[in-house]
Parts: sequence; structure tokens; C-alpha cells
Amino acid sequence: MLGRVRKFCTRFLNAVRADLSNGRDKRTHNLFEAAAAYVSACAEDDQDRIDEAAGWVSPEALSFGVNELACRAVIALARERDESPGTVARTLLGLPAA
Repeated sequence: MLGRVRKFCTRFLNAVRADLSNGRDKRTHNLFEAAAAYVSACAEDDQDRIDEAAGWVSPEALSFGVNELACRAVIALARERDESPGTVARTLLGLPAA
């Protein structure tokens, strides 16, 4: 009896694994790739690419990646413009100088 249960469970798990592997992309994406794809798709207003990139990682990971990308972009622009990151961020958002 225990052998039958084990055999059934093994078949079931193998079937589930096969279904999962058939539905996945061959290549996995990290959160920074997802964030870069998501932000660039948002900038180009491409909803299909937005949805695709949003599905690569969890919403929390995507949020972290987008935040990290924003920080790095503001720092890079601030260095390029020789301004403070706060000034650059406010300018990008169209806010008055503090």
C-alpha cells in the first residue's frame, strides 16, 4: 500500500514539474533586468513590454529594482550636471527649487 502511494506521489510531482518547466522561459531574469525593461517600456508607453517585464520578478523585487535604477540615474545626472541629487530630482519631476 505504501509503495502505491509513493508511486502515485512521484508521478504527480513529475507531472507538476513538467508543467512548470514547459511554461517558463529558458532564461531567467534578475530584478535589475526587469527594472530596466519595465522603466524603458513605461517611457515608451509600451503596455505589452510593461506587462512582460512585470511578470519576470515579484512586485516587491520590481519595486526595489525601479527604486535602485532611479537612484543611480539621479546620481549620474547630478554628476554630469555638477548639481546636487536633490536639485536634479526636483528638476526631473518639474518641482520648484527648494
